[in-house]
Amino acid sequence: MIKKKAHVVVIGGGILGTSIAYNLAKMGLRDIVLLERQYLNSGATGRCGAGIRQQWGTEMNCILSRESVRLFEHLEEELEYDHSIEFKQKGYLFVIYLEKELEQFKKNIALQNSLDIPSRLITPAEAKEIVPHLNTDRLLGATYCPTDGHANPFHVTQAYAKAAELLGTTIHTYTEVLGIDEEGDRVRGVRTDQGTISCDIVVNAAGGHAALIGNMVGIELPIYPERHQAMVSEPVNIFQNPMVISLYHHLYIQQAPHGPFIMGQGDPNEPKSFNIEPSWQFPLEVAKKVAEILPPLKDLKIVRQWAGLYDMSPDAQPILGESPEVQGFFTSAGFSGHGFMIAPYTSKLMAQAILGEEPEMHIDMLNYDRFASGKLILEPAVV
Repeated sequence: MIKKKAHVVVIGGGILGTSIAYNLAKMGLRDIVLLERQYLNSGATGRCGAGIRQQWGTEMNCILSRESVRLFEHLEEELEYDHSIEFKQKGYLFVIYLEKELEQFKKNIALQNSLDIPSRLITPAEAKEIVPHLNTDRLLGATYCPTDGHANPFHVTQAYAKAAELLGTTIHTYTEVLGIDEEGDRVRGVRTDQGTISCDIVVNAAGGHAALIGNMVGIELPIYPERHQAMVSEPVNIFQNPMVISLYHHLYIQQAPHGPFIMGQGDPNEPKSFNIEPSWQFPLEVAKKVAEILPPLKDLKIVRQWAGLYDMSPDAQPILGESPEVQGFFTSAGFSGHGFMIAPYTSKLMAQAILGEEPEMHIDMLNYDRFASGKLILEPAVV
């Protein structure tokens, strides 16, 4: 039976929702309900490439990712998780094919190094030393950060969920939000298909569906869903450590700890939609690119492909914080494909803001009113 009253209701059972619930509970709040319309990890988190990198082109993203990496390094101990989240720091290698990319990456590296991120610009020959099977034809250079890596999104989310529950959070799965009740200019409750929960605060962590939740309180969040596809190969012996990324090809390729290669691609022409059906064109396009960049991978057998939704914003940056119009309505969405990697620190900042504390890093510039004022925060390193 659904709980009838709570102080905070979190909508969304991915890594953002579960980690926000955990951080709220860790900070002393016990009356928390998390709602998920399907099962935990059924949305973007469970379909992501699970990469974790610090190589960004804005100070904000560098700090969010740097601090999240530091949390990932000790997350199992903090959450007292009895399994492994499979966090492996085997690096990210960005390959560079255009002069304009090279100039931008030089700026990115300078910024990252100023923030104690150990990335470096390297030559094609140095890149081949790190990934011996890399085709360096046409390659102008690369960047590499050894402390980047990846983790298992299912275990990470489960770890946060279990830790939140142990601290008193109630999680209701297979519970769909139908509406949000208001009184005056503030939220008073959440209506679901299982009943109504009266509450003082609602946290919208609904990913690609976040705009629909915003509409329930009369807010037009500029967040839209966009399909992104991935595929995985048969497992083979480990021979590639870092994630290889090409912004030129809109492509990433990594080898998971148990052997299979995971490959994903962004499509700049992908329409806005909730479509998560894989396309037949995708494996053909990706195979051609992968065979060019990492030739030995051309012989791999592909065993599965899938699609998920990025929750996109106009500047590819998240929307965080309380609504200026509706008191008690907070948003943590619009991560545009990098929510998993910055969730640990972002959720800590969100919990501080929700509880009325001064976040240790200012997030005011990430509220959705930035779009009306034209104060976009453009990130040059998005796949």
